[in-house]
Amino acid sequence: MTKVRSLKTEILFRLIIPLICFVAIESVLSYFVTLHYVNETYDRWLLDSARSLTQEIKVKDGKIRVELPPAALEIFKWDEFDKTFFKIISSEQGMIVGDSFVPESFDPGANWSHPVFFEDEVRGEPVRVVSMLIIRDETPEKIFVHVAETVNKRRYMMIDILLADLVPQLILTLFTGIYLLRGLKRGLKPLHTLADEIAQRSPRDLSPIAETHVFLEVRTLTDTINDLLARLSAAIAAQQRFVANAAHQLRTPLAGLKLQAERALREQDLPAMKPALQQMQNSADRASHTITQLLVLAKSGPIDGMNELKPVNLDALVKDTCIDWAPKALQREIELSFEGPKQPVYVRGDEVLLRELLGNLLDNAIVYGKKHGNIIVKLKRFPTPSLIVEDDGPGIPDLERDKIFERFYRIPGSSGNGCGLGLAIVKEIADLHKARLELSLISAAGGTRVTVSFGNLATNPKP
Repeated sequence: MTKVRSLKTEILFRLIIPLICFVAIESVLSYFVTLHYVNETYDRWLLDSARSLTQEIKVKDGKIRVELPPAALEIFKWDEFDKTFFKIISSEQGMIVGDSFVPESFDPGANWSHPVFFEDEVRGEPVRVVSMLIIRDETPEKIFVHVAETVNKRRYMMIDILLADLVPQLILTLFTGIYLLRGLKRGLKPLHTLADEIAQRSPRDLSPIAETHVFLEVRTLTDTINDLLARLSAAIAAQQRFVANAAHQLRTPLAGLKLQAERALREQDLPAMKPALQQMQNSADRASHTITQLLVLAKSGPIDGMNELKPVNLDALVKDTCIDWAPKALQREIELSFEGPKQPVYVRGDEVLLRELLGNLLDNAIVYGKKHGNIIVKLKRFPTPSLIVEDDGPGIPDLERDKIFERFYRIPGSSGNGCGLGLAIVKEIADLHKARLELSLISAAGGTRVTVSFGNLATNPKP
């Protein structure tokens, strides 16, 4: 099951997560920066302590002595938070004074022209150590001063600085998150209002959605919905008209069928029944033809959306359809001919609907064409694939050309038993295939030419 995503949660996470990441990165940077400056500050104090010891180093009679009164030593080691250890050694005499356990720098490449700082442990406690090399003119010996101090003050200062930096940021992040959450609720309220308004609508209410309280960024959505509602309203209205007209067209042959059946029942012998039976057959044929056209019209409607367009060999389709309609043309003593290119013409379309399109054009040409006349079906490959049906009938008046493609419309006074759906079906199928439909007179004397242009050629499918 697909998990439903919340727009509010998505926006909140996209805002809060970067903010939290920023606070985390800033905290890490603050830690290292604070560590650097805290160490630098306390290292100076530690270095001052080591230098104060160097002032007590004396050289007498070639011997190195350190004179540290107990009071001075107590002052040197006194600290409220940390413990201080030291030792002074020389290269010849060894340890002169101090704590023997104070660690020394074991870096052979150390530059003793400057004090050397390093970290170590004394009795399990971490310490910061400074080591200095003292050179005196009175003796060739090297004197080393090592001072170690525990890191409690450094740790306390680190914590104080980090808390002073981190706590306001966490509070700011918390208030920012609360503000964003409340702001998102207020910001998304018009969307909820819009959803409630649509939910409360009647299924029959397809009026446009009001955009008075809609954000500019949501206008695209509401415009799309309004466009969909408008198209749905038009489709429903067209469907209602279609149903009403279909009922009207079916009522006539069915009423005639019922009337002739009652007439046949009143007759006593078979010869007297034959005219009524013949009329019943005609009414049944007309009803069947109307129902067939209605089903094709429903299938070709764009609202169906189930027609898959595939490459179709239009040349073979036109030839087969012309062969199927040749007997009906011969009944009317009309010559039906075909003119096409030598190469196959492929277009993307629905083969069944294309056959119905050409069948309706041929049916109209045969029914309304001139007796003993000619019907020519032409297929052109260039500049675009085009299907042309020409007849030498009386033609269609200019005033009627925009109306004949309407459903159930018939030119007043026209012959035949049609129901006015043939050319409407042709128009629907052409629109479904995005083909251009043109109607024109062949000459001033009459004749009708119907041209269906399909656009670009389709690729020949591999067998």
